[in-house]
Amino acid sequence: MCSLVCGCITDFFTYETTKSVVVKSWSVGIINRIVQLLIIAYFVGWVFIHEKAYQVTDTGIESSVMTKVKGFGYHHGHVMDVADYVFPQQGAGVFCIMTKLIVTENQFQGKCAESAQMFNCSTDADCNNHFGAIRSNGVITGVCLKPSNDSNGQCEIEGWCPAENDSVLIEPMLDVNNFTIFIKNSIRFPLFDITRGNFPSTMKAEEIARCTYHPETNPFCPIFRVGDVLNYTGQSVASLAEKGGEIGINIEWKCNLDLDIEYCIPKYSFTRLDAPFAKNTITKGYNFRFAKYYKTENGTDFRTLHKAYAIRFDVMVTGNAGKFNTIPTLINLVAAFTSVGLGTVLCDVILLNFLKGADQYKAKKFEEVSEAQIEASIAQSPGSQQSFKPGIKSSYDSGAISLTASDQPV
Repeated sequence: MCSLVCGCITDFFTYETTKSVVVKSWSVGIINRIVQLLIIAYFVGWVFIHEKAYQVTDTGIESSVMTKVKGFGYHHGHVMDVADYVFPQQGAGVFCIMTKLIVTENQFQGKCAESAQMFNCSTDADCNNHFGAIRSNGVITGVCLKPSNDSNGQCEIEGWCPAENDSVLIEPMLDVNNFTIFIKNSIRFPLFDITRGNFPSTMKAEEIARCTYHPETNPFCPIFRVGDVLNYTGQSVASLAEKGGEIGINIEWKCNLDLDIEYCIPKYSFTRLDAPFAKNTITKGYNFRFAKYYKTENGTDFRTLHKAYAIRFDVMVTGNAGKFNTIPTLINLVAAFTSVGLGTVLCDVILLNFLKGADQYKAKKFEEVSEAQIEASIAQSPGSQQSFKPGIKSSYDSGAISLTASDQPV
């Protein structure tokens, strides 16, 4: 029993090494080195240098955006200021600059004729087909209002009257081109407790008041001219003022915290977000409605309805920060060293299947042992193994022999 336990312990604390076959072939050797070189270049160039896999990365950026628009424009004979054309007025990261306004004044609750051409009628039956319509300016009553029996009319609605007529021609406010947008953005990477702003804290108020953003000459100025922003997206005020549109301003933060913190700076990019619908006649552009409510002396409610066409700006903040860390470095180094072995796998496939002498290579690489050979080996006495020195034991693993301590040179 003791000998069995001692034997198991001895076998457990042994070391076996694999059998290596050296193949002297120029073609296979070149392929092997090329594959290894490509793998090393991939890990060094892409994984470590480009992707910075030696860093731990924080993608949970925390951001705050404040905006402020400045400028004056003329619209329908009136001078418009910020309180007239910016919605909402709180200076959020999403805001609209109105370019055209259709006003319907003195609307009271009641019944009146619909203004849209799609609600033309000749009989009440024509209006009955529009019951439940959502594109009308009120609830369809089913009555066809006609100035005379021989003429066509309009379906009657119940709601705010007179009905809005948004087909009137209004000249848009092209002065939007010279309006300016001030963007104040602060970000924080919570993993590293790093806080940054989109313009240097040393920049004075006088410098900010005089500057205008330019990607090359003035990349840190937080004031953007609307016409320039539209030009960066390939658009213009003239093309967007009539129906409106949606513009994205992206502030991207990519910070390598292994360098000085002053290199952690924002990069701006601009795009038209509603580009997929630019040629759609139904959903083209951007518009919304709002109303101002009043009361008459006798307490009756009435309102002034506004339909505004506007350019909507969406300020989006993205980014990540990275810093050297031992754990991802070790993980990717291990992956790199392991991947270098893929060259051996590819060369083995070529040697075993495509080169001349593949059978001889297989015979050298693999040793087949049958059950009959195992039984014959067991039946032999230890002294009959002429090919081994005394004390050297054969292993049943292919190409492996075990050496005892007594065989080592003193």
